[in-house]
Amino acid sequence: MHYVHVDVFSPRPYSGNSLAVFPDSAGLSEGQMTRITQEMRHFESVFLAPDDTDEHASEHADEHAGVRAWRARVFDLTGELDFAGHPLVGAACVLHALHGTADTEAWRLRLTARTVGVTTERRAAGRCTGVLDQGPASFLGRPHIPDLASWFSLTADDLDPDLPPEVLSTGLRYLVVPVRGGDALARARIAHDLEAPLAALGAQFAYLLDATALEGRHWNNDGVLEDVATGSGAGCAAAYLRRHGRIADGRTTVLRQGRFTGRPSELTISAYGEGEDIRSVTVGGEVAFVAEGHLTELPA
Repeated sequence: MHYVHVDVFSPRPYSGNSLAVFPDSAGLSEGQMTRITQEMRHFESVFLAPDDTDEHASEHADEHAGVRAWRARVFDLTGELDFAGHPLVGAACVLHALHGTADTEAWRLRLTARTVGVTTERRAAGRCTGVLDQGPASFLGRPHIPDLASWFSLTADDLDPDLPPEVLSTGLRYLVVPVRGGDALARARIAHDLEAPLAALGAQFAYLLDATALEGRHWNNDGVLEDVATGSGAGCAAAYLRRHGRIADGRTTVLRQGRFTGRPSELTISAYGEGEDIRSVTVGGEVAFVAEGHLTELPA
């Protein structure tokens, strides 16, 4: 089985967030996809197959490209995800390289839980840009958390006094935690497992955001692994920044992440709307093609 290794949210290989894309995975079981993802050892892998069941796919594709819709299943090291950002951007760019006929293409990717659109543009050889439309944002509350700073080994003075922590979603539910500019992001560490405290707030994950420098950090909830570039978290950051007037309506802005992992990444973000009425959020970036390969044997 053929696969493509790409780095997402970077114009250069060996930076950004790495990803394994399997462009023709029809017939694989959920268990096989999980085992393959564990073998590849990227944060996620994405498995694609033509989606011949979508009768309306042509309505969401470039009318000159004749692109079909595709099914996409995203897996991390433990199992399938309902949504993720960098795997969908990377998947669409691989589809463009394999099947695109125009410089700009539109793709419709049907996940198990939802369907999204991604627009791709061919750049120089081995480079592509993708923009994922994450849809509207849902604002789910501003919790009062007296010891919030300590969750990230910070002090109360490290939190941004002008911006409240807030739970919101553009596909996954994040607690956005604004921190002051300076070295607060650099000193942040997860002090204890956040799974239960976040669940009590209705959140799945936490995203630290320096709204002045436009830079973020995100770890898995036990703090063992730091993510390089979090597309789903960046979507929530875009909606948050727009709601609080830190970015203009519909204007594309660069959000940085990954500096502390040694893989600096740049995510383009935008949000459309006012206040809590954010009707569309986009997250995009460049994708660099690193390698191609074949699995010579599939897991049982």
